[in-house]
Amino acid sequence: MAGLIDLTVNALLEHDVDFAANRLPPPFTRTYPIGLDVEVCTFEALEKAWHEAIRQHEREHVMPYLYETEGRFKVWQVNQPKDFGKLRWTVDTPADLEVIRKIFAYFSDRIDFTWLDILELNEKSPDIFKTNQSIVQKTLYDH
Repeated sequence: MAGLIDLTVNALLEHDVDFAANRLPPPFTRTYPIGLDVEVCTFEALEKAWHEAIRQHEREHVMPYLYETEGRFKVWQVNQPKDFGKLRWTVDTPADLEVIRKIFAYFSDRIDFTWLDILELNEKSPDIFKTNQSIVQKTLYDH
């Protein structure tokens, strides 16, 4: 995950934007697995959102204020060349937790595995990941 965080922070700095993320809601796509979301912003953008955001979901989630209105802020999306956006590596449900427990059991002898190691595991042992594949990811508007 640290590599993804570094990648996203570097994108913010290199592209001189207010907000960078490795996922944005539709109509954009996500190319990283669900659960590996990274969002970074400048302090100035965060402060402006704090002062100006009024809609409930903008106050609760903060970041939508930065990307929902085109042109309000400079936004950059970090994308993976290959699309892994349908993979689900988050813990929102009991089924998700079951998958994550299987991943940790597989890597039980080490704590330094990366998302790329999990991706390799997914390719070698896809049955580990089947438990939560039918779950539909909620959006920030779902309660």
